[in-house]
Amino acid sequence: MTPDVLLVGCGDLGADIGGRLSARGHDVLAIRRRAELVPAPLHGLAADLTREPPALPPLALTQLVVALTARPRTEESYRATYVDGLRRALDALEAAGQVPRRAVLVSSTAVYGDIGPERLIDETTVPRPSDGPARMLLAAERLFADRVPGGTVLRLSGLYGRGGARLVDQVRTGGVTDPHRWTNRIHRSDAAAAVVHLLTRDGQPGPLYVGTDDEPCQLGDVAAHLAPRLDAPAPPAADPAQGHGKRLSNALLRASGWVPEHPTYREGYAEA
Repeated sequence: MTPDVLLVGCGDLGADIGGRLSARGHDVLAIRRRAELVPAPLHGLAADLTREPPALPPLALTQLVVALTARPRTEESYRATYVDGLRRALDALEAAGQVPRRAVLVSSTAVYGDIGPERLIDETTVPRPSDGPARMLLAAERLFADRVPGGTVLRLSGLYGRGGARLVDQVRTGGVTDPHRWTNRIHRSDAAAAVVHLLTRDGQPGPLYVGTDDEPCQLGDVAAHLAPRLDAPAPPAADPAQGHGKRLSNALLRASGWVPEHPTYREGYAEA
């Protein structure tokens, strides 16, 4: 088969997205620095997009997913990956004469910056990135919108899954030091399902969605839920009066027909 789906980036999230599309009968080509790390039945294409455009094989492209990952979290790294890397991938597609019917760029709710918890943030909220990496993510969104007409940006909140090791470890060791901070999260499997939903739903999706679960919550509340299940010491209690951070709404994505398997942290951390 000639690949009809291109994954630009194939880390854990990209691999999950690709696996779901493959299960639907698509032939998926995934770009990754080390092609041997791309899991079957996906096909791997080795390319370092921070340095060079990919040498694409023949494609019959219908769907495009951009799910890049940058390390470390610096402005320079994010520019090289999310802006320059995206541009090189799109240049290669243009040179090959390939125009997807559906396209999703995975971005981050970090572009909203530190707005505060007083109001729910949604797709109408003006981004106010507060650091270099967030500014580069917003620049990538704008590049994607300019180069991929009809494409969709999905801004994801904090990804977790596979046991949610980071927070679980913090709770186990008494390392939760800011219980008042408002947090937003989405289970990795629900994030992958959201991308596939936007690629395959009936009717053209909109240009922008916020991807998060149903319940913004203070970190202390999540820790208090986990502690007795981990036989860990009780964490500091959350105080709504001292709440800071931001609260996100998934109402538009929900209205499009997406239904999360893990609607809150309670279901999402059950495996932990």
